[in-house]
Amino acid sequence: MHGLINRAVQSFVCATYGRERWLRATEAAELGFAEFEAMLVYDREKSYRLLDVVCDQLNRSRDEFLEDLGTYLVSHPNMEGLRRLLRFGGVTYVEFLQSLDDLADRVKLAVSDLELPPLELRECSPTEFELRCHRGLDGYANVMIGILRAMADDYGALVILTHAGQRGGVDVISMVLVESAFAEGRHFDLGARN
Repeated sequence: MHGLINRAVQSFVCATYGRERWLRATEAAELGFAEFEAMLVYDREKSYRLLDVVCDQLNRSRDEFLEDLGTYLVSHPNMEGLRRLLRFGGVTYVEFLQSLDDLADRVKLAVSDLELPPLELRECSPTEFELRCHRGLDGYANVMIGILRAMADDYGALVILTHAGQRGGVDVISMVLVESAFAEGRHFDLGARN
C-alpha cells in the first residue's frame, strides 16, 4: 500500500487520538517501525493488520474509522492541500461530484505511483446520485463517504449519504442533495497560497 495512504492513517490517529496511541498500535501490530515514509510502498497485509489493531484498540469498526478518516482528510488543517485539490473540482457541490470520475487521474498526475480505484458517478435525478467505487482498495467507499460528508459541509450543502452495499462487486454510495445552499460553506480562495 502506498506510503501516502499509510501516512494519512498515521496523521489521523496522532492528531485525533494522540501519538502514544499510534505508538502502541504500531508495536502491537509488530511492524518493526513507527513512522511511514510517504513515498514508499508497503506490504498491504501490514497496513491492514495495523488498521485492525487501531480499530480494536479504539473499539471502533473499520467502516466507522475509515469514514472518520475521510472526514479528517478534508476538514483538518493538516490536510488543507487535499481539500484544495478536491475544491478545484467545481464551484458547487454538484460540480464537485461530477469531477469525481477524474479523481484517480488527477491524483496520478500529482503522485504517479499512487493507484486509487476508479470512481463513477451516476446522476439518477437532479438531486439524486450514486457514486460507484470500484475494487482495488478495501474500505475505500467508507473513506469516500467521510470525504463526501465533509465536502458537503465545505460547500454548505445538505446531503444524505448512504452506503448502499455492493452491486456487481462495486461499492455504491447513494446521495440525496436536500439543499445545495443549506448553510454558508467554508471560505475557499482559488488563488490562495499556503
